[in-house]
Amino acid sequence: GKLGRYPPWPGKIVSPPKDLKKPRGKKCHFVKFFGTEDHAWIKVEQLKPYHAHKEEMIKINKGKRFQQAVDAVEDFLKKAKGKEQNSDGKGESKGKKTPSKPLKILEEDDEDLSALKDPSEKDLTDSDPEPSAIERLGAGPGSGFKWESSVVAPDLFPFRPAWFSLLTAEAVCWPRALEMPVKDDPHFHHFLLSQSEKPASSMEPISKRLKIVEEVTGSTSIQAADSTAINGSITPTDKRIGFLGLGLMGSGIVSNLLKMGHIVTVWNRTAEKCDLFIQEGARLGRTPAEVASMCDITFSCVSDPKAARDLVMGPSGVLQGIRPGKCYIEMSTVDPETITELSQVITSRGGRFLEAPVAGSQQLSNEGMLVILAAGDRTVYEDCSSCFQAMGKTSFFLGEAGNAARMMLILNMVQGSFMATIAEGLTLAQATGQSQQTFLDILCQGQMASTFVDQKCQNILQGNFKPDYYLKHIQKDLRLAISMGDMANHPTPMAAAANEVYKRAKALDQSDNDISAVYRAYIH
Repeated sequence: GKLGRYPPWPGKIVSPPKDLKKPRGKKCHFVKFFGTEDHAWIKVEQLKPYHAHKEEMIKINKGKRFQQAVDAVEDFLKKAKGKEQNSDGKGESKGKKTPSKPLKILEEDDEDLSALKDPSEKDLTDSDPEPSAIERLGAGPGSGFKWESSVVAPDLFPFRPAWFSLLTAEAVCWPRALEMPVKDDPHFHHFLLSQSEKPASSMEPISKRLKIVEEVTGSTSIQAADSTAINGSITPTDKRIGFLGLGLMGSGIVSNLLKMGHIVTVWNRTAEKCDLFIQEGARLGRTPAEVASMCDITFSCVSDPKAARDLVMGPSGVLQGIRPGKCYIEMSTVDPETITELSQVITSRGGRFLEAPVAGSQQLSNEGMLVILAAGDRTVYEDCSSCFQAMGKTSFFLGEAGNAARMMLILNMVQGSFMATIAEGLTLAQATGQSQQTFLDILCQGQMASTFVDQKCQNILQGNFKPDYYLKHIQKDLRLAISMGDMANHPTPMAAAANEVYKRAKALDQSDNDISAVYRAYIH
């Protein structure tokens, strides 16, 4: 979908969610974009037939995910053609089928459906929605929108001209650029569409949203998405970027920063981890202090509160390289008290501080699909816009320093507890003579279906515990969340129980395995 300045993307018309308001404006259709979880209201004059522009668009868009989207279109068309042939065979005895009329390529000055309609058919004015808003669906684990088997809902289009019969296979389209940029659209808002079935496609959105949405809580989100899908249309900041810590998460982040054209200087406690990034164009910093002094913005992503403190206040630490105006961004998942301490020491030297822990995994980090939770200096958050767009699909600004740490611990507390419960269910199924695979199949058809559940359970059944998120880190996060609950005088019995299971898993030497290895705590 061509939203604003971004390249076109193949899509198909689907029925919109029933609870969507009917916006005013020109006639348009609700479009699902292939290979993504993005949907948008696209004006009729901004749609182009797929086949007529396929080769042109493939030449322009060389990205891997764009090719995957095209493959998804071709697969959809192939299946649709097969269904048509089966239907034709069954209906031969009832008479000849009325030949279909080809879709006309829409021109720039087409204002309505007249270019596509059979003149003898009734106008769609009363039944066709007339929205002008662009709706963004949540694309995190557990969300998605399965493609409808019928492209257009019967209740939305009771009057079907001849060309409508072609929509299933032919109205795969390239939406044109919107006349009103996303950031200027007063109707823009994003929403999460819950679903109970596994998504039928990958969850990568197709465009980097530049819109900032102010919510009632005062938090802000910058909608962003996969950078590969838009073929590097991010304009990287000209500020020099430093990055400290090249672990599971940091490696993917740095790789995406480099791919999007940022100037990056790296440092890691184990120096050989820097070699790959030096080959990709990064510069090498000898100490954290040197990186901070050389760069305008320095990011840090390390394992725990102690490592975060040592990196800043230890020998040759970041603090020694901080000068007035220098920015420091703490991406590690730590407790709010550590964030407060780091913020104070950085700002005491005239530096600017932002915390920005990330929700995700190694896979999501590599794909540039993390969710960034930021808090602290708002101007630093805005200065880092291109960095956050390169590394994540969405970033949220949550106010004063410490808020992001609190939110991150709550999220990881829920994830850790959930993973332990899934492992408990799998082992209980086995203990009671039930098939674990059948348990997973049923689970993935219900309301808890998600990529997270599917991947982790499959890993367990295959005995594959290669770390995507370290078990020792989720246990650390549970411990910190429980402590935060104690300080707030709020009970956390579920987290406390899960924490004990992870502690047992650590005692069984599972610390450096994936969080799904908590399963082994139940079988030993």
